[in-house]
Amino acid sequence: MRRAHLWLVALAAIVPRVIVLLHEREKILGAFTDKSDDFALTFVHHGTFGLVPGQPSAYTQPLYGFFLVPVYWIFGREWWSVGFAQILVATATAFLVYAIGARILSRGAAVFAAVVSTLNPYLVWHDVHLNREILDQLLAAAIVLCVLVAADRRSAGWAVAAGIYAGLAILGNVRLLALPVVLAVYLLFRTGWSWMPVALLAAAALAVAPWVVRNRVEVGCFALTTDGRALWKANNLQTYSLLTHGKWIDDVKEPPPPARPLTPEEARVIYQRGGGKRKIDECANESYYQHRAWVFVRDHPGAKAKLAGLAVRMEWDPRTTASATDSGRGVLRTWAQPLYTSVLYALAIAGLFFAPRRFVGLALLILAYQTLAAMVFVGATRYRISTDFLLALLAAAVFERVFGRRLRRA
Repeated sequence: MRRAHLWLVALAAIVPRVIVLLHEREKILGAFTDKSDDFALTFVHHGTFGLVPGQPSAYTQPLYGFFLVPVYWIFGREWWSVGFAQILVATATAFLVYAIGARILSRGAAVFAAVVSTLNPYLVWHDVHLNREILDQLLAAAIVLCVLVAADRRSAGWAVAAGIYAGLAILGNVRLLALPVVLAVYLLFRTGWSWMPVALLAAAALAVAPWVVRNRVEVGCFALTTDGRALWKANNLQTYSLLTHGKWIDDVKEPPPPARPLTPEEARVIYQRGGGKRKIDECANESYYQHRAWVFVRDHPGAKAKLAGLAVRMEWDPRTTASATDSGRGVLRTWAQPLYTSVLYALAIAGLFFAPRRFVGLALLILAYQTLAAMVFVGATRYRISTDFLLALLAAAVFERVFGRRLRRA
């Protein structure tokens, strides 16, 4: 029976994504791409993890780029190599959701959660394109499973595993920088004073340390990413108006160089056009934009509060909110996604009263953290989607409550 459950979960994850992959094959490498794609290509062809050969860079979160490197190295940069690699990741995520559900509920409810979460219309489209959130989902599910097992078994080993996955998640998404602290607080609450929270935090720090040290040696400063411009684009006087008119933070306008520092992405364009290599001080670039973001928050607290409120609405809007990697058009965006998300929200709210308390507490902590991160940066469907499986697990508690007896009899 367990094997049949796993086959059902696998089919739910693989079949629709293969269909979308075949339909989108001409666009996989040409649209909705992440700049990690450029980092991976430069590394494969020139041995430099950066945007320009011979110039190491930290202008992105590195995890997705290093995920693409072996794919490109072994199979080449092809639509099918990227698509099928990411379909495997999506399938592994569905299996982890099943494992979480089987631990806190029943196998039947676990199947429900895994199938519902993997059939999210946004994910079915998003998971086969060149976007880093595919790894955010996998690591989030792994973190939740490890933290639950660590708390249930009072296991420092599982806490270390959770910390390693949390560190990797930070390398994939810097918005998760404080997530290990949230997880440690949860373990502290569940297990009392022990080495487990400390082990989790230490493991997360060790997972992140090699990248931070590399940046100090090769780029010039300790940093997770030198892309301070992204933080500024999410925190300035133009952002609110752009977001309310359906645009994205990449549409923020600023004067061209030399009125401001040249960014690594702009230096790459110059290099590709034959203008030679431009030396970029990424650390100074990061400080420049971080300072501008801080000045906005300091001098315009009311505007920042208004922007934070908008970010929360965008994060939790059942409709797909615009971003740099927008998720398709037509029926999928207009009808299927809002309907799916609205039903999922309703069931998840009901599930708060039926799911085990230990899971509800962890889920609410993580979702609250995601909401706070949106207030600091910016909110969008693509940032929330990696933890939507938590909502599916809460909804599965309702499913078990309604159908549990019948399933056990069957």
